[in-house]
Amino acid sequence: MMSSSDVAFIVNPAAGNGSTESVWPAIEAIARDLLGHFETYVTTGPGTAVSLTKKAISKRARLLICVGGDGTLNEVINGLMETEDTVRSDLILGVVPNGTGCDFIKTVQIPTDIKEAIDLIATAQYKTIDLGKLFYLDHQGRENCRYFHNIASFGLGGEVVKRVNRATKMFGPFFSFLWSTLVSIFLYGKKKIHLRVGDDFNSDCMIWNVAVANAQYHGGGMWVAPDAVVDDGLFDVTVIGDLGLFEVFLNLPKLYNGKIKEVDKVIALSGEKVEALADQKVLLDVDGEQLGTLPVTLDIQPGALNIISE
Repeated sequence: MMSSSDVAFIVNPAAGNGSTESVWPAIEAIARDLLGHFETYVTTGPGTAVSLTKKAISKRARLLICVGGDGTLNEVINGLMETEDTVRSDLILGVVPNGTGCDFIKTVQIPTDIKEAIDLIATAQYKTIDLGKLFYLDHQGRENCRYFHNIASFGLGGEVVKRVNRATKMFGPFFSFLWSTLVSIFLYGKKKIHLRVGDDFNSDCMIWNVAVANAQYHGGGMWVAPDAVVDDGLFDVTVIGDLGLFEVFLNLPKLYNGKIKEVDKVIALSGEKVEALADQKVLLDVDGEQLGTLPVTLDIQPGALNIISE
């Protein structure tokens, strides 16, 4: 069990449509009672959780606790992964979920209840999971690299998160993502890409969306990769292919009930590496953030992260 002086909270007050700012005093009180002394780092905008995580680690924090949604968690993980290997192997990540997108916790079994989440963190019992590493083009056309813990998708998913992140989230994650999905289906359309997954799939495809999954859920509860396992050293890849508009709406419930692979023109693949390119602009969704466009290369990073979970 580590000393409480090794504990740091990375808090995004804007997470959950700003609700984290109002609930943080309650979280802090519970955490002080269960964990004792800790340092608190509060984000001030997009990207700052990365630098704050690195700052906390430089001050000898070894248990990093993220308070926010999947976007904040992604930044904390990227800050952690920028730490040298000899230090990173000793780091443990805890999560107190409170955000628009908290899909990852459904796979790794982290409680949504604040008290239960902190009780779990106090046990310091962790498992080691995989991450994805993504090489992509940002919106200025520059090559970039990013780690992801949950799901990276391209196609319709990129358009959906762009709409979600610029709109109000007062109706919660499910309705925010569902409404943005319905609008995007009409306005965005299918895209032609070239997709390669491992050594077994290499083809041109007409797609609505491709989800490269480390975990099972994204988009406010879409169960897009029901067989994904976070510590098997593989991506699960769900290709939603050349469906007509009527077929899309007819099968939309299967995106939420785990039966998406039963749909004709949906292909389920797996592999350690995924590559995709396109002649047209195809947007990305990386852990709920719209970072850029194709082309992309995604590599699995086995056993990259120690995370507290049930």
